[in-house]
Parts: sequence; structure tokens; C-alpha cells
Amino acid sequence: QVQIKESGGGLVQAGGSLRLSCVASGSALRISTMAWYRQAPGKEREPVAIDITGGHPDYLDSVEGRFTISRDNANNAVYLQMNNLRPEDTGVYYCNVVTIPATSHWGQGTQVTVSA
Repeated sequence: QVQIKESGGGLVQAGGSLRLSCVASGSALRISTMAWYRQAPGKEREPVAIDITGGHPDYLDSVEGRFTISRDNANNAVYLQMNNLRPEDTGVYYCNVVTIPATSHWGQGTQVTVSA
């Protein structure tokens, strides 16, 4: 059983920063992808940053240059550093981990609120 635990959300003013953390736990994890998604009120969940093992991170256009995804593979952790936050970044942020064979696991989500 894979468990995903996120932390780091909160309330911040526009222009501020937040760092989200996510740790995956379980026996003999083989991770192919770690990613962050978000869901704004009334909108569908969208990918924000995706890191495929051995590849280059891919970002949503609107966060490119402001957000950075990074991984600690030894600890099955992934982080999202969010700088210069905007009100439109508000939403619930979800950690997604894809293990081998292709199985997707989701965290419970963490709220990020950016005030104008």
C-alpha cells in the first residue's frame, strides 16, 4: 500500500512564496513519475509540474519561471517551490506519484490561497 503525504500549503499574499512537500511511503517503491497538480474552485484538476525519472521537468505555462519542482529520490520525496505567487494560483494542490507498473497514487491535497 502506497501512502502519499503532502504538507506546506497556506495563505500568502500575492508576490509571496510557499514550498510544498510530498513524501511517498510503502514497501519496495519503484517510482517513475512525481508531479504536482492543482484544482481551482469550479475548474478541473490540471498538471502544474511533472518530473519523470531521468527526464526534464515539465511545467504549466503560467507557472514557468516561478515554480520549481525538485526530488529527493533517496527519501521518495518531491517538492514544489512556488515564488511570485498570484491570486490565480489559488487552489488545492495534489501530489501525484506513479509507481512501476503504471499505478497512480494521489495525496489528499493541500490548500494554497493567494490573496491580492
